[in-house]
Amino acid sequence: MSKPFPIFRQNMTIEEMSMAANRYIECEWKPLYDFMHKDLTAAFGEIEDAAYGLYLEQLMPAIFDQLEHAGFSLNDELEETDFVIAKQLIFRNSIEKWGTEDNRSRVFWNVVRDKRGHALGTLLTEIPHSHLEFDIPSAPVIYSLREVLKEEIVQGIRSIKEHGLNG
Repeated sequence: MSKPFPIFRQNMTIEEMSMAANRYIECEWKPLYDFMHKDLTAAFGEIEDAAYGLYLEQLMPAIFDQLEHAGFSLNDELEETDFVIAKQLIFRNSIEKWGTEDNRSRVFWNVVRDKRGHALGTLLTEIPHSHLEFDIPSAPVIYSLREVLKEEIVQGIRSIKEHGLNG
Protein backbone atom coordinates (compact mmCIF):
# COMPACT_ATOMS: atom_id res chain seq x y z
CA MET A 1 0.00 0.00 0.00
CA SER A 2 1.48 3.34 -1.01
CA LYS A 3 1.59 6.40 1.17
CA PRO A 4 -0.91 9.17 0.46
CA PHE A 5 1.85 11.66 -0.33
CA PRO A 6 5.06 11.32 -2.29
CA ILE A 7 8.09 11.13 -0.02
CA PHE A 8 11.06 13.28 -0.98
CA ARG A 9 14.43 13.57 0.78
CA GLN A 10 17.08 16.26 0.37
CA ASN A 11 19.67 13.80 -1.02
CA MET A 12 17.44 12.46 -3.83
CA THR A 13 18.46 12.64 -7.46
CA ILE A 14 16.12 14.22 -9.98
CA GLU A 15 15.39 10.70 -11.29
CA GLU A 16 14.38 9.51 -7.80
CA MET A 17 12.10 12.54 -7.46
CA SER A 18 10.30 11.71 -10.71
CA MET A 19 9.89 8.06 -9.65
CA ALA A 20 8.38 9.11 -6.28
CA ALA A 21 6.05 11.58 -8.00
CA ASN A 22 4.93 8.93 -10.51
CA ARG A 23 4.18 6.43 -7.73
CA TYR A 24 1.88 9.06 -6.18
CA ILE A 25 0.22 9.86 -9.52
CA GLU A 26 -0.32 6.16 -10.32
CA CYS A 27 -2.33 5.83 -7.09
CA GLU A 28 -4.19 9.13 -7.19
CA TRP A 29 -4.89 10.20 -10.78
CA LYS A 30 -7.73 7.83 -11.71
CA PRO A 31 -9.81 8.03 -8.49
CA LEU A 32 -9.54 11.85 -8.66
CA TYR A 33 -10.43 11.81 -12.37
CA ASP A 34 -13.47 9.61 -11.74
CA PHE A 35 -14.57 11.78 -8.79
CA MET A 36 -14.26 15.04 -10.75
CA HIS A 37 -15.31 13.76 -14.21
CA LYS A 38 -18.96 14.87 -14.18
CA ASP A 39 -18.18 18.40 -12.96
CA LEU A 40 -15.18 18.81 -15.26
CA THR A 41 -17.14 17.53 -18.26
CA ALA A 42 -19.68 20.28 -17.58
CA ALA A 43 -16.89 22.83 -17.04
CA PHE A 44 -15.22 21.80 -20.32
CA GLY A 45 -18.36 22.91 -22.17
CA GLU A 46 -17.79 26.43 -20.86
CA ILE A 47 -14.06 26.83 -20.27
CA GLU A 48 -12.60 24.15 -22.58
CA ASP A 49 -8.95 23.31 -21.82
CA ALA A 50 -9.02 25.28 -18.56
CA ALA A 51 -10.98 22.32 -17.13
CA TYR A 52 -7.70 20.37 -17.15
CA GLY A 53 -6.19 23.10 -15.00
CA LEU A 54 -8.95 22.51 -12.44
CA TYR A 55 -8.00 18.83 -12.37
CA LEU A 56 -4.28 19.56 -12.03
CA GLU A 57 -5.09 22.00 -9.20
CA GLN A 58 -6.24 18.96 -7.20
CA LEU A 59 -3.65 16.40 -8.33
CA MET A 60 -0.32 18.23 -8.39
CA PRO A 61 -0.03 20.43 -5.26
CA ALA A 62 0.76 17.43 -3.01
CA ILE A 63 3.85 16.75 -5.12
CA PHE A 64 5.01 20.36 -5.12
CA ASP A 65 4.24 20.84 -1.41
CA GLN A 66 6.18 17.72 -0.45
CA LEU A 67 9.17 18.74 -2.58
CA GLU A 68 9.22 22.12 -0.85
CA HIS A 69 8.77 20.45 2.56
CA ALA A 70 11.91 18.39 1.81
CA GLY A 71 13.83 21.60 1.12
CA PHE A 72 13.65 21.81 -2.67
CA SER A 73 12.64 24.90 -4.60
CA LEU A 74 10.77 24.92 -7.91
CA ASN A 75 10.08 28.62 -8.00
CA ASP A 76 10.61 30.43 -11.25
CA GLU A 77 10.41 34.20 -11.26
CA LEU A 78 6.86 35.01 -12.28
CA GLU A 79 6.10 37.57 -14.94
CA GLU A 80 3.02 39.78 -14.79
CA THR A 81 1.35 37.89 -17.64
CA ASP A 82 2.05 34.38 -16.30
CA PHE A 83 -0.76 31.87 -15.97
CA VAL A 84 0.04 29.40 -13.17
CA ILE A 85 -1.72 26.11 -12.47
CA ALA A 86 -1.39 24.06 -9.26
CA LYS A 87 1.05 26.53 -7.67
CA GLN A 88 4.02 25.61 -9.90
CA LEU A 89 2.96 24.83 -13.47
CA ILE A 90 3.67 28.00 -15.46
CA PHE A 91 2.07 28.03 -18.90
CA ARG A 92 5.01 29.74 -20.61
CA ASN A 93 7.16 26.85 -19.34
CA SER A 94 5.20 24.30 -21.33
CA ILE A 95 4.88 22.87 -24.83
CA GLU A 96 1.94 21.23 -26.56
CA LYS A 97 2.96 19.79 -29.92
CA TRP A 98 2.18 16.09 -29.88
CA GLY A 99 -0.79 13.84 -30.42
CA THR A 100 -4.20 13.92 -32.03
CA GLU A 101 -7.07 16.22 -31.06
CA ASP A 102 -8.50 13.51 -28.79
CA ASN A 103 -5.13 12.69 -27.18
CA ARG A 104 -2.89 15.76 -27.04
CA SER A 105 0.15 16.07 -24.82
CA ARG A 106 1.14 19.21 -22.92
CA VAL A 107 4.45 19.09 -21.07
CA PHE A 108 5.29 21.60 -18.32
CA TRP A 109 8.78 21.94 -16.85
CA ASN A 110 10.12 22.96 -13.44
CA VAL A 111 13.80 23.34 -12.60
CA VAL A 112 14.43 21.87 -9.13
CA ARG A 113 16.97 23.50 -6.82
CA ASP A 114 18.41 22.32 -3.52
CA LYS A 115 18.55 24.35 -0.27
CA ARG A 116 21.66 26.17 -1.49
CA GLY A 117 19.98 27.15 -4.76
CA HIS A 118 21.95 24.72 -6.95
CA ALA A 119 19.94 23.39 -9.88
CA LEU A 120 19.63 19.60 -9.65
CA GLY A 121 17.69 19.03 -12.85
CA THR A 122 14.22 19.48 -14.28
CA LEU A 123 10.94 17.73 -13.60
CA LEU A 124 8.59 17.50 -16.59
CA THR A 125 4.85 17.08 -16.05
CA GLU A 126 3.05 15.58 -19.04
CA ILE A 127 -0.76 15.83 -19.10
CA PRO A 128 -2.49 13.85 -21.85
CA HIS A 129 -5.85 15.38 -22.75
CA SER A 130 -8.54 15.74 -25.40
CA HIS A 131 -9.55 18.94 -27.15
CA LEU A 132 -12.86 17.38 -28.22
CA GLU A 133 -14.31 16.56 -24.77
CA PHE A 134 -13.10 16.37 -21.18
CA ASP A 135 -10.94 13.27 -21.21
CA ILE A 136 -7.57 12.32 -19.76
CA PRO A 137 -6.82 9.15 -21.75
CA SER A 138 -3.92 8.00 -19.57
CA ALA A 139 -2.11 8.93 -16.37
CA PRO A 140 -0.12 12.14 -16.23
CA VAL A 141 3.60 11.34 -16.18
CA ILE A 142 6.57 13.02 -14.47
CA TYR A 143 9.86 12.76 -16.37
CA SER A 144 13.28 13.91 -15.25
CA LEU A 145 16.04 15.70 -17.10
CA ARG A 146 19.51 16.67 -15.91
CA GLU A 147 19.31 19.77 -18.13
CA VAL A 148 18.30 23.10 -16.54
CA LEU A 149 18.53 25.65 -19.38
CA LYS A 150 15.38 26.34 -21.40
CA GLU A 151 16.81 25.41 -24.81
CA GLU A 152 18.20 22.13 -23.44
CA ILE A 153 14.95 21.38 -21.60
CA VAL A 154 12.91 21.89 -24.79
CA GLN A 155 15.31 19.59 -26.67
CA GLY A 156 15.00 17.01 -23.87
CA ILE A 157 11.20 17.14 -24.10
CA ARG A 158 11.41 16.63 -27.87
CA SER A 159 13.70 13.62 -27.36
CA ILE A 160 11.29 12.05 -24.88
CA LYS A 161 8.18 12.70 -27.01
CA GLU A 162 9.70 11.82 -30.39
CA HIS A 163 12.07 9.00 -29.43
CA GLY A 164 10.72 7.76 -26.11
CA LEU A 165 13.94 8.66 -24.31
CA ASN A 166 14.05 9.81 -20.71
CA GLY A 167 17.03 11.74 -19.48
